[in-house]
Amino acid sequence: MAKEKKLVEFITSRDEDFAQWYTDIVKKAELSEYSSVKGCMVIKPAGFAIWENIRNELDRRFKETGVENVYLPMFIPESLLEKEKDHVEGFAPEVAWVTMGGMEPLEERMCVRPTSETLFCDFYARDVHSYRDLPRNYNQWGSVVRWEKTTRPFLRSREFLWQEGHTAHATAEEAEERTLMMLNVYADLCEEFLAIPVVRGRKTDKEKFAGAEATYTIEALMHDGKALQSGTSHNFGDGFARAFNIQYLDKDNTLKYVHQTSWGMTTRMVGAIIMVHGDDDGLVLPPKVAPTQVVIVPVQQNKEGVLDKAFELKTILSGYRVKVDDSDKSPGWKFSESEMRGIPIRVEIGPRDIAQNQAVLVRRDTHEKISVPLDTISEEVGKLLETIQHDMFERAKAHLESHTYEATTMEEVKDLADHKPGFIKAMWCGCEECENKMKEVAGITSRCIPFKQEKLADTCVCCGKPATKMVYWGKAY
Repeated sequence: MAKEKKLVEFITSRDEDFAQWYTDIVKKAELSEYSSVKGCMVIKPAGFAIWENIRNELDRRFKETGVENVYLPMFIPESLLEKEKDHVEGFAPEVAWVTMGGMEPLEERMCVRPTSETLFCDFYARDVHSYRDLPRNYNQWGSVVRWEKTTRPFLRSREFLWQEGHTAHATAEEAEERTLMMLNVYADLCEEFLAIPVVRGRKTDKEKFAGAEATYTIEALMHDGKALQSGTSHNFGDGFARAFNIQYLDKDNTLKYVHQTSWGMTTRMVGAIIMVHGDDDGLVLPPKVAPTQVVIVPVQQNKEGVLDKAFELKTILSGYRVKVDDSDKSPGWKFSESEMRGIPIRVEIGPRDIAQNQAVLVRRDTHEKISVPLDTISEEVGKLLETIQHDMFERAKAHLESHTYEATTMEEVKDLADHKPGFIKAMWCGCEECENKMKEVAGITSRCIPFKQEKLADTCVCCGKPATKMVYWGKAY
């Protein structure tokens, strides 16, 4: 039995050392590997397959809202980057620069894109001429580079995969509508597809995107009580348009500036899935995003008819993402490996099961075993996958709710921050000095001003002045 559990022996308990537990799962589930490029990771097939499913589902949802995909260069001339002052100042510390082309120094250095606002603005300045050209609802799939000092697989790396939407509109109202629309696309994807509940809201001015008029965010809570910013949507107003002279001739024959938005989600969502759903046996994948939803493990596969029955079941279950583990490893090893990889349902089939015309379904999320007739196995698997998806979301939601606290004094804020990891809801006057003090005193930052406001008190938790908003605060990745 000890040999059969070898795969999970080296996973640190998540309650003992959450950071090490996370790293153990990333490596043991073969999601990614370190590379010779410092701060960058190799995304292995198991990890990339999860990202592909997220990407494909996002892409489908984007296109339902009228978004089209494009691709722009990965290099940005320095002069172009500097056209929007706040934007360049916000990204300057993380920019990677290219100064040589072959053996020759470049006339102008270029950065490897940290984000593509300036490229899209340069493009729109040439592409948009009339109100008939609007809106432009474009999205780009690619990678960006940000020279992070501290990195962690999926959560923060110097190069990461993402999508970045960039749209141009005739009016401020259309831009705001698109900004909120895309935030809700992200939130719905998290909750419906990844089984991750989120808090929707607006960032404070201190935390908003460099150059944006407003930044909206979805915040998720990890098992260790830290927040993860899981998707952002920015309304740029006409600030970038004025810097890049993006104008269009309106119906009244006057030139007007466009209003723009930008929105993005990254491979850090793979990390979110690990930290919200994983356990001490490894990865736990929601069925909708799982690359393999069902693994069939033949027991005593050397016995006559067992392998044939396993592959017959694969055909019966072909409506799902299914595979047969017919390797020469022991059944115990296969069970352990399927749990490590987070496969939602394991189907066990052996000589005794075949004789009784049944198979055993094992849930990855609860380890519950269910015997089902082979005649109805496809329907039973379908119902069980739906149940697992639902139950995983409800457990994550219950965790978020039970780790969301209220505070009306700084003493309560500090006590909660020190002893009860999670979200802290508290009233705020809107002053940046108080926002900074929350970090200095309690080590927490504003996560968002939620759309669903509550009046917990009349005064700011920090300074005692009249409060204007209720804010979610917390420690974050």
